[in-house]
Amino acid sequence: MGGVSGAVNTADRAERVPKQDRSRATRQRLLEAAVSCLAERGWAGSTVSVVAEHAGVSRGAAQHHFPTREDLFTAAVEYVAEERSGALRALFPEGAAAGDRRAVVSALVDLYTGPLFRAALHLWVAASDEEQLRGRVTELEARVGRETHRIAVDLLGADESRPGARETVQGFLDMARGLGLANLLTDDGDRRERVVEQWARLLDGALDRGRGSGGPASAVTPSTAFTD
Repeated sequence: MGGVSGAVNTADRAERVPKQDRSRATRQRLLEAAVSCLAERGWAGSTVSVVAEHAGVSRGAAQHHFPTREDLFTAAVEYVAEERSGALRALFPEGAAAGDRRAVVSALVDLYTGPLFRAALHLWVAASDEEQLRGRVTELEARVGRETHRIAVDLLGADESRPGARETVQGFLDMARGLGLANLLTDDGDRRERVVEQWARLLDGALDRGRGSGGPASAVTPSTAFTD
């Protein structure tokens, strides 16, 4: 009997594994579809039915994984946060080349003007009206913001023990976020390239000024960095 029971248990496990794989794949498709729908349609147009259709699954299958719209988009918030963190960590896996701040500035700006940031923006808007989303979005955005700042400091070679360095890096990140907002309406690539060039020069001056001499980190404030 033990042999038969063992064989049955093995068969059950073999049957469950593909089902689990399919279940994980379905859940992943739904999360990706939720993010895509948010970026393309905004909160109002991203119903469970629309997301399910976009993912190529039935509404029933979607509700099996996420019984309510809030469940679906709360999970999507976490998914977007993880994807953004992963994209940040993957920017320069070997570290940025010494002195190549222009490449770092360009890469970080690209993250703020890409589809993941667009989806995050729609989540912010949704969270401003949806109490069930607000706390989770606020918490995860704070975490992503801290990680973004830390990675930017590392990649830009900023010494935050020097006066003004932290504020200079944060000013750059605020500028990049502003470019992401502007990009929602128009693809202003040419102007963005000029902004990137200007901020790379400003960061070179601000973060390197006074090295070895004990001078101030920067005489340039983010608010005066670029005008158009």
